[in-house]
Amino acid sequence: MGQDIPALVRWVLQQLEQAGYQGYLVGGCVRDLLRNAIPQDWDICTSARPEEIEQVFSGCPMADTGRRHGTITVLAQGGPYEITTFRVDGEYSDGRRPDAVRFVSELEADLARRDFTVNAMAMDGRGRIYDPFGGQADLRAGVIRCVGTPERRFQEDALRVMRGIRFCSVLGFSMEAGTAQGVHACRRGLERVAAERIRQELTKLLQGPDVGRVLREFADVLWVFWPELEQMVGVEQHNPWHRWDVWEHTVRAVECVPPDLVLRLTMLLHDLGKPVCRTTDREGIDHFYGHQTHSARMAGEMLERLRFDRRTKRQVVELVTIHDERLRLEDGYLRHQISHLGVERWHQLLTIQRADRIAQGSGRSAAALEQLEQIARRGEALIQSGSCLGLKELDIDGNHLLAAGVPAGAAVGEILRRLLDLVLEGRVANRRGELLQAARQLYPLER
Repeated sequence: MGQDIPALVRWVLQQLEQAGYQGYLVGGCVRDLLRNAIPQDWDICTSARPEEIEQVFSGCPMADTGRRHGTITVLAQGGPYEITTFRVDGEYSDGRRPDAVRFVSELEADLARRDFTVNAMAMDGRGRIYDPFGGQADLRAGVIRCVGTPERRFQEDALRVMRGIRFCSVLGFSMEAGTAQGVHACRRGLERVAAERIRQELTKLLQGPDVGRVLREFADVLWVFWPELEQMVGVEQHNPWHRWDVWEHTVRAVECVPPDLVLRLTMLLHDLGKPVCRTTDREGIDHFYGHQTHSARMAGEMLERLRFDRRTKRQVVELVTIHDERLRLEDGYLRHQISHLGVERWHQLLTIQRADRIAQGSGRSAAALEQLEQIARRGEALIQSGSCLGLKELDIDGNHLLAAGVPAGAAVGEILRRLLDLVLEGRVANRRGELLQAARQLYPLER
């Protein structure tokens, strides 16, 4: 085992054992400990019933978060710790939670209801592993496999379809053939799952190191809630700039950006509009005029459908809109561009354009990529040199204009913006005296 059980977690297990009950770590925290990863939470299962858990921890604050399903949350010793009675589940009529549960005294019966073998292991406070379904072997082999019959597991809780492919992306695991077949067969169950729950799984999936393989193998799962993605499959791009169809290009572009949610969403959605915008000229060359606008509109609708937050949606839509903008190696243009976008967004634009060029895979990509690198180096030099790139860097402000005789009001802001344009274009130096002189020439135009 890699990571040790923290002393505070061990204390919780000891309290249960000292009271005469069994207590085990269970699920993801055991999986992570065996992988030498730091668990995000500590789930505990026990032979104690909910009322008995409350007695054991009567001196601690508690939250009755899921008593109906046997869960008591103990808020002590660095918690919270979710402690759940051994149970077996009844029918899942809503495809989310069991209609009823039955408490049992056997650990194995509790483990048998869980989703995947790597999540169906338990560990006691001494570090001993209980693994009736081969989770350790699958963990070593890097395999995601359902406990029991895949179709039953996925019909019980349809979100397990997303969880399974998310584990493949995040852990870099492959999926056992029968489990993969179950994913494809049961994917429509996601239609009954809340958008917020799908979004949470998709967010983790997209930031995984093996996201490209998962997108290729399980694209049909994403089509359930984002059917727009299916339209890209098989759409060839007959032009000198692209080697692959729109979907393969998209997947490669996702692989080429860092595991940042905004960047990966941008690359997943950046060419959505290409199928509807495709035209073919007399020479048989395909063009996709205006696809950026169509893609941005579709991306906004899709992000809204999964209830993404406003900031993420705004950033992704903006980047999709400008992802194909032709950048120029001219200082005035670059200063304007960086000023307009801001330094962070400028860097994001460079990142997605690099990914887009690499993912084109054509002979022209290398030349385009080298030109982009020249632009990036020049832009960075302008940023590092302390060039004036925004109103805050101007060597003049509204008080100087008021003192020079410009009356308070909208004219002050307009003149400052005009002065910034002149500085960005290199027509006026960013020195107060020259700026004031330029302001006196501008002010009569504003009255």
